[in-house]
Amino acid sequence: MSVEREDRLLELEMGQLCITRSVMKRVLPVEVEYALDRHRVGDWGLVCDKDKVANWHALILGLRILSLYRASNGTEFWIITEADRSVTTILLPEES
Repeated sequence: MSVEREDRLLELEMGQLCITRSVMKRVLPVEVEYALDRHRVGDWGLVCDKDKVANWHALILGLRILSLYRASNGTEFWIITEADRSVTTILLPEES
């Protein structure tokens, strides 16, 4: 899946996917999958505007990218793609 952003296509390389047991227990798989799709195309979810800008810079500079989403049951979870794009981890904020 790709999305057009400022006349270019973005699809973030995410590497190996890792998910914590806590997320698997508290967030429906379909919600995790939807959040991953959003993260992949540059929809960073509920992060503040400053962090959204930082994520766009991270794409250019090859730095770590962080997104925040909220499941239908209210559980907030992060998706973090490492700077080298080798691993993307889905975890609860308290697990950081």
